[in-house]
Amino acid sequence: MLIKICGITNEEDALLSVAMGATALGFVFAPSKRQVSVGKVSDIVKRLPPGVLTIGVFRDSDPKTVLRTVREAGLRGAQLHGRESVAQVDEVVAELGWVMKAVVAGDRKSTRLNSSHVSESRMPSS
Repeated sequence: MLIKICGITNEEDALLSVAMGATALGFVFAPSKRQVSVGKVSDIVKRLPPGVLTIGVFRDSDPKTVLRTVREAGLRGAQLHGRESVAQVDEVVAELGWVMKAVVAGDRKSTRLNSSHVSESRMPSS
């Protein structure tokens, strides 16, 4: 079972979340009161136990920015929460192998995303 705690902003919360059973942690790079810097996330990720799935959360960022941030922060995946096109999602999937994509229930875009690589992708195992 995947248990993801999102909006992690410091090492103490990250380690507590993992100790309480979280298997994945989300770090927000989109404008938010929980937005964190790449450097801070990189420092936190280095201190996590092996097997924790680390995910960057983005909104309307271009794929190159998403991929650069994921690499620089040492993350294992990306969650896209904006109005990214199928082509943009596919570009991230092509590099990372998978992506979490948030869509509004019933939105036509969710149907188009189903036909993309998103539905065929596998999340990395712990």
